[in-house]
Amino acid sequence: MLPETYNWNTNRGYCHYLQVDTRTDREKAIDEWLPITSSRNAKWWYSAFHNVTAMVGAGVLSLPYAMSRLGWGPGVVILVLSWIITLYTLWQMVEMHEMVPGKRFDRYHELGQHAFGEKLGLYIVVPQQLVVEVGVCIVYMVTGGQSLKKFHDLVCSTCKPIKQTYFIMIFASAHFVLSHLPNFNSISGVSLAAAVMSLSYSTIAWTASVHKGVQPDVQYGYPSHSTAGTVFGFLNALGDVAFAYAGHNVVLEIQATIPSTPEKPSKGPMWRGVIVAYIVVALCYFPVALIGYWMYGNSVEDNILLSLEKPVWLIAMANMFVVVHVIGSYQIYAMPVFDMLETLLVKKLHFPPSFMLRFVTRNLYVAFTMFIAITFPFFGGLLGFFGGFAFAPTTYFLPCIMWLAIYKPRKFSLSWWTNWICIILGVLLMVLAPIGGLRQIILDAKTYKFYS
Repeated sequence: MLPETYNWNTNRGYCHYLQVDTRTDREKAIDEWLPITSSRNAKWWYSAFHNVTAMVGAGVLSLPYAMSRLGWGPGVVILVLSWIITLYTLWQMVEMHEMVPGKRFDRYHELGQHAFGEKLGLYIVVPQQLVVEVGVCIVYMVTGGQSLKKFHDLVCSTCKPIKQTYFIMIFASAHFVLSHLPNFNSISGVSLAAAVMSLSYSTIAWTASVHKGVQPDVQYGYPSHSTAGTVFGFLNALGDVAFAYAGHNVVLEIQATIPSTPEKPSKGPMWRGVIVAYIVVALCYFPVALIGYWMYGNSVEDNILLSLEKPVWLIAMANMFVVVHVIGSYQIYAMPVFDMLETLLVKKLHFPPSFMLRFVTRNLYVAFTMFIAITFPFFGGLLGFFGGFAFAPTTYFLPCIMWLAIYKPRKFSLSWWTNWICIILGVLLMVLAPIGGLRQIILDAKTYKFYS
């Protein structure tokens, strides 16, 4: 048996045991071509703005609405708890990226396979990750279309109204171009612009709310007059909060782009980027959620920018910032999907890696998400449903289950208790939130005319 010595490739930034790397030239060429493993020269600040772009998405704009369904006490507790729990589970994922010497878990499902076994890991992780990533892309198509429409209506109030469907198509047209950027590092410029925009429109949302002041007829009670309406509204709001903390699905893929050596493992720069990202998340989320609810009470729209009308130029600008941000976010969430599709086509179905394969695959994916977004543009209900159904597992408790399976902390130790508490809270969220989201979609669908 060969001695276990490291072979470090300093240019590519990865390590492996000498006897482990039995890849053929073809396999190496494929890894060089695939989006996640093709470039490993990212700096720590790439991690910061990729994480901000992935995390602070459309979800932040629905937080005042979520607060109106949760109420002051439960709302503040759930927001703060979610921030703490998701930071903890994100730290676990960063730690687990390189826990096996000489190996990197570049994709969420690879970590799942290590924790649960080759087949079971795939069955557990891939469907959930796909639901999250495809779900986010669909919701961002809707958000981009809504914000473009709002911008048009504000800037040109006397113009003939245009269907939201057309605005979703306009938004999608950007992705038919941007989706052909090969990997994470190539979208870093788009991601940086998106991260700056997220901080900008969040600041505009709460400062414009402060400027408008507390509304004269503001009410902070639950808006629904029936017990069932209140309960379902509460459950839907839980999903909205879960949706807002959703960067975990791409965190290993982002870390995969950072170089690593035994002296300087990738978790150092990655964690630094995560801390910066989470500070930005707090600066975006808490003021928007609390001030938005304080000013509008339970009459706030499910997208705070729709509640704000004046000053027109500022709100129009904020909506344009949202468009730029969700363009970047869409790309961050689409990249792991592209990686999965291209891996399947090239490694399993033996297609040759080529520009044409990438061109067809990615255009079909953008067209699919656009079609679903045009067909079901129920923003609030979609957030609640996807937030609970898939975001809760991958964000709140799947990292904890993996941690328990791999590290096996001592029973009743602090680590054991912390992970089990996160698992219980996450499972409750996963079971309860989709119920509220589904009801909201059904209510919206009653009055909705398809392709209007």
